[in-house]
Amino acid sequence: MTSVEPVLNLKASLRRERAHHDRCRTALAAMVDGAQEHVFTGEDVSASGADAEVLGYQLRSKAKEMRELPEGPLFFGRLDFTREEAGEHAGQSYHIGRLRISEQPAAPPLVVDWRAPVSRAFYQAGAHDPQGVAVRRRFGWAAGSRGDSADLTGLEDEHLGRGESQVSDIVAREIERPRVGPMRDIAATIQPEQDDLVRGDLARSVCVQGAPGTGKTAVGLHRAAYLLYTHPARIRRGGLLILGPNRTFLSYISQVLPALGETGVRQPTLEEEIARHPVKGVDGERTAVVKHDARMAEVLRRALYARVNSDWSNSLSVADGSYQWRVPAGELVRIVEDVRAEEPPYGIGRERVRMRVVRAVQLQAERRAGPQSAAWVQKVSRARAVKEYVDAVWPRVRPEEVLAQLLMDGAVLGAVAEGLLDADEQAALLWRKPPRSWKSARWSAADLVLLDEVAGLVEHPEGYGHLVVDEAQDLSPMECRAIARRAPFGSLTVLGDLAQGTTPWASRSWDTTLRHLGKPDATVVPLTTGFRVPEAVVTLANRLLERLDVDVPAGRSLRKDGELRVREAREGGLGGAVVDAVRDALGREGSVGVVAADREVEGVRAVLDAAGIATAGPDELGARVTLVPATLVKGLEYDHVVAVEPAAIAEAEPRGLHRLYVVLTRAVSRLEVVHGRPLPF
Repeated sequence: MTSVEPVLNLKASLRRERAHHDRCRTALAAMVDGAQEHVFTGEDVSASGADAEVLGYQLRSKAKEMRELPEGPLFFGRLDFTREEAGEHAGQSYHIGRLRISEQPAAPPLVVDWRAPVSRAFYQAGAHDPQGVAVRRRFGWAAGSRGDSADLTGLEDEHLGRGESQVSDIVAREIERPRVGPMRDIAATIQPEQDDLVRGDLARSVCVQGAPGTGKTAVGLHRAAYLLYTHPARIRRGGLLILGPNRTFLSYISQVLPALGETGVRQPTLEEEIARHPVKGVDGERTAVVKHDARMAEVLRRALYARVNSDWSNSLSVADGSYQWRVPAGELVRIVEDVRAEEPPYGIGRERVRMRVVRAVQLQAERRAGPQSAAWVQKVSRARAVKEYVDAVWPRVRPEEVLAQLLMDGAVLGAVAEGLLDADEQAALLWRKPPRSWKSARWSAADLVLLDEVAGLVEHPEGYGHLVVDEAQDLSPMECRAIARRAPFGSLTVLGDLAQGTTPWASRSWDTTLRHLGKPDATVVPLTTGFRVPEAVVTLANRLLERLDVDVPAGRSLRKDGELRVREAREGGLGGAVVDAVRDALGREGSVGVVAADREVEGVRAVLDAAGIATAGPDELGARVTLVPATLVKGLEYDHVVAVEPAAIAEAEPRGLHRLYVVLTRAVSRLEVVHGRPLPF
């Protein structure tokens, strides 16, 4: 923090800023060393065993986070406040970066964290509302810089105090910079509407309907980082979870949070989060659609509580030394019926039945002999007669037993599905070759969702403080319920685009999805301004959007650069056209993504191999040319995309046009459509 100083000239300013960056680098090294030193000091502190363990964990975690910070520039902007600005910031300058850097804990920071309240003006201030900012400075760094001060190559000032405003060349170059490797953070380029979402209240659930290239995934990740910074105790106590659609996508985004100084955040797929067993079975589409239907929740609830037996005709005798306490049959029936009417989780209901039977015995004993001790109550609770009664009327269950019985026994399924599923739907659920028992069952991905539903009925899982759910338009009602169980009191950031829904159960309305997620009052915020996809590509995608059965606003792009080319296969056939298109892309800077219908991928690979063009799979981040099946390209981005035979992509699945919409919007700089058949747009 220093007093505002006028910019004399570019070279002198660059020299001073590089010197400041060197100072920051030295201070950061000292912070890392200091964090490790505190670990050693903390290990010698005399404290109770529990306190020492907590202190040691906290210190080691902090030291580990500091050591694992990715290399790179330590600041990307600066704010110079006017001397007339009221308050503590008057006449001050703040460098803005991805984490706070200071020479001493109590000393003014050399760099302010982008999430700090004062940093908000960097994203929100403008000529119309300068927010007390005289000058906003942005820094230009060499591509791929690991944080060497010499890589600071330029700077750009906006004199907001004079009413000046401009389109930032540095921001434009950063957005348009070639993309090779995993997804980058956008801390330096966050736009005002994105910043509003990032800094939203923790208690508020929000749904971002984002057109392609609007940065919805980046917004969700930066919101996670912001909440961890702003509410560390509340978030870390409840936990923060980021759910992605597949492992390829999660690998692609895995470096964003570490680059923002946040490590240790779990980023699984929903299947990984709920998995009680490995997926070994495969459902046909008809079966999967029924299993993912919201009606299955009631089918499973009926199946579970059908095991409760309130039809009890005998009294219960409990031995107490030489005395026998007797609970009448009518009272036992009432106990079960009352507990069931309260609708507690199944496991809690079982314990309530036990406690109320014991209480009935206790009241009799106290009328005869006065108050009974806790040890006496425990003895009665463990009595064989009580245990046998509870097991008979409210038996223990495993979710696997409940589901397996439904999928194996048509009579049981018919009884609980009456009025909910028709005969064809019930037939689709039944196993064709039932296993001997649930222990040898080959569970499918949809079965895991159903098992989680039953497990949630037996005992509610612990919830997270906040969940970020990406590609949420593809979630089924039953998958939404699994997520809702993990956020009964926490909040959600829901990210998606209804136009990119490709599963058979893909949502056509956010209202429906949010209701199943347990957040019907969540605010739906549309992002329609794209910063990634060039205007020519967005225009093409909007033509296809008109054919999709969704009500979402068309996207628009601020990118006037970029290129769209349509190449029709002729003499050399489709394979020759693909090779030519990839070679053209390789003549330019950046990554190349070749996307084809899943069944066409191996044929395309063979053609490219024969032409001497090496290709990598979608999980191999950093490759120059990546060959991607259309079903795995969602959420990924490449500088150049070669879309192979759109007609084949559109015909490959019922929602093939939606899949094609996804494919066409993965290009950051250039899209080339290669086709031998008529185009479906």
